[in-house]
Amino acid sequence: MKKIFQFLIVMVGVSWSGLSASAQEAYRKPALEQKGSWSIIMVPDVQNYVKWGRNQPILDLMTAWIEENVDTLNVKMVMCVGDLVEQNDIINPGHDGNQSAQRQWEAVAGAFAKLDGKVPYLMATGNHDYSIDREGRRRSRFDEFFPIDKNWMNKKVLAQNSYNEAGLPSLDNSAYELKSLNGRDYLFMTVEFGPRDTVLTWAKTIADMEQYKNHRIVLMTHAYLNAKDKRTTGEVKWFAYEPYSIHNVIQKSPMVSLPKANNGEQMWQKLVQPSSNIELVLCGHISGEGYRKDKNAVGKTVHQMLFDAQSMGGGHRNGNGGDGWLRILEFFPDNKTVKVKTFSPLFGASPTTQQFAWKTDERNEYVFRFDE
Repeated sequence: MKKIFQFLIVMVGVSWSGLSASAQEAYRKPALEQKGSWSIIMVPDVQNYVKWGRNQPILDLMTAWIEENVDTLNVKMVMCVGDLVEQNDIINPGHDGNQSAQRQWEAVAGAFAKLDGKVPYLMATGNHDYSIDREGRRRSRFDEFFPIDKNWMNKKVLAQNSYNEAGLPSLDNSAYELKSLNGRDYLFMTVEFGPRDTVLTWAKTIADMEQYKNHRIVLMTHAYLNAKDKRTTGEVKWFAYEPYSIHNVIQKSPMVSLPKANNGEQMWQKLVQPSSNIELVLCGHISGEGYRKDKNAVGKTVHQMLFDAQSMGGGHRNGNGGDGWLRILEFFPDNKTVKVKTFSPLFGASPTTQQFAWKTDERNEYVFRFDE
């Protein structure tokens, strides 16, 4: 009853700014455009849903919608681009949310539990999913809440994994194999926020393996592309929370450089461009949408996509978390064509708001094609 009440409050408080521009003449229920297609559901940063108790039901709605449409949309993989929580291990969030880190991790793990046993899902680790010390050494509670045994569908297709900064086996950096999707084999790989040199070496080693030479690799990381369609540059940094609050604001340390971490451009140079089979890169982190394509070392097109809705629906601190937006990537049976569509199960849930459930501008609905 409490969750239903929270959801009704959220629906009443949905941000309406700018919605008229994306209004549709008639609502259309999400469906595959071609018989034989399969799809990926791309979930943007979810931190602003889980850090406020009032917003958590929207994330529950999003994953419930995915669960209901696994068969309808022939969903083969769900990919969340990171920032699963706002704070990794804080107990007093102060003005930036009203949920402890424990409750945030429980909320995101609980929301995605709806998909356990239904469909594999990959979770990238974002900057907010880490705590660091003054030397930039990182730690995360990610493995505590997303172990390999959580979703047996993940365990079934796990092909590779590496180690976190503490030297422990982890899914921060992992790869999942799905074979014969319309006759094509795929490897879905995720690497940590600001991946360390050792992680890029691991990922490049995997991509170069003989057993994957004919696979199409979909790479996901948290920070890679910005909303101006440029790969990120500059030093990769993060902060530590200070052990005191001023006027209900938890204080932050100066930004600390993360040792041997790589930005988007460095990831391109060291991993993506030299690999012959990484053909799609997905990321979040920076609010908005982005897309670009470039040729890799063997002349094959690499499609690179940013999608992050955390600033939609009212913004970072006072909004509803992101208006429920997610992306449907439909892979057509020709093994070349991918249709990108942007949909909100939140708006789609009621006839009152269904006219706003699709974003159809050229940044949110488009087609791209693989070379082969």
